[in-house]
Amino acid sequence: MTRLLQTAGGQHAIALACVLGLTACQAPLDPVVPAGQAGYDAVAVEPAATLPSRYTLSPGDVVSVRVFDEPELSVEEVALDNAGNVTLPLVGEVRAVGLSAAELAAAVEAAYATNYLRDPRVTVLVKQGQGRTIAVEGEVEQPGVFPYAEGQTLLSALALARSPTETAKLDEVMIFRTVDGQRQAGRFDLRAIRGGRMPDVALVPGDVVVVGYSSIRGAWQDVLRALPVFGIFRPIG
Repeated sequence: MTRLLQTAGGQHAIALACVLGLTACQAPLDPVVPAGQAGYDAVAVEPAATLPSRYTLSPGDVVSVRVFDEPELSVEEVALDNAGNVTLPLVGEVRAVGLSAAELAAAVEAAYATNYLRDPRVTVLVKQGQGRTIAVEGEVEQPGVFPYAEGQTLLSALALARSPTETAKLDEVMIFRTVDGQRQAGRFDLRAIRGGRMPDVALVPGDVVVVGYSSIRGAWQDVLRALPVFGIFRPIG
């Protein structure tokens, strides 16, 4: 029994030595992507500069159509179909693709004025635009492309992706952003942001967040998964 315990302890020591060896051999962070305050400066942009001067509707966009004083004709949510049309009470399909919200409102007013209403007043609001998205990839539980919401930050984006994995390298979270046709990037320390030592990062539509992989954490997870195999012996009491 003593021999078995010593063997298990030796395996623990070997495993720990392997992890420490990986720590010593781990490559440094890529210096091309700026970190710290330089990272914030690299992706700094006025939010208004990221907004198109005229947002046009596309298939999949969700809008609300409100007809003044006609609640039975108002639709709280309707999506543009694959052909770019919206379907409304009485008038049926109305062409919407390529139009702004104000232009669609004018088209709906014209449709209702033809046979149904006298001097209709219509308001159209874009509730969800398919073109305004962010992407989160790398070491997160659920990578993907998500709708952009006003006021979105790095922390809220990672929450959408179900947070970083156990093997994430938390000081190597990168944001890639295109400003005036130029690709820019900054590297951020998620631990410092969570701890309040550094500010959260405001995101803009089109941002891509990439969470790096920690080879040390990955190796340590492999060790932990192996521990039950040689850690099954109870201490002698």
